[in-house]
Amino acid sequence: MRLEQIAAVALEKYNFDRYLMSKAIGKRAKELTNGAKPLIEDMNLKEHKATDIALMEIAQGKIEIIVES
Repeated sequence: MRLEQIAAVALEKYNFDRYLMSKAIGKRAKELTNGAKPLIEDMNLKEHKATDIALMEIAQGKIEIIVES
């Protein structure tokens, strides 16, 4: 699946609010860079950006980050 398609799926999780989705991605990416382990197999920070991993985790429903607008 292409990154654009993954982003579209993740966007649905936030009722198509790009601002909330980007805040959630930023929050999770920060957790990943601070040592949290990715919840998707074969994903690591050496090969993938933290924001891409966060986006995939959200799209796959592995995590749910609640953010306030």
